[in-house]
Amino acid sequence: MTKLFIAQVRDGDRPKPLVTVRAEAEGEARLFLEAAYPESEIVTVAEPEDWASDADTGAEAGDVREHPGVDWQPPTGTAS
Repeated sequence: MTKLFIAQVRDGDRPKPLVTVRAEAEGEARLFLEAAYPESEIVTVAEPEDWASDADTGAEAGDVREHPGVDWQPPTGTAS
């Protein structure tokens, strides 16, 4: 079963909107993102904790979606 991951992706000094990806583990999520954005920097990949969305976040492993108008925010509840 896949999990939802959120990602911070950047093209040079320009951040992309929030990106979601479905994968079984964080490493797999990063591989899907690197394939989808070969020219971009994958800054952060994280499980979203209690984050909820009414947007399509996919259902199958490898589903990568951009969410225009939504900026990256680190998940809450993580230790600093």
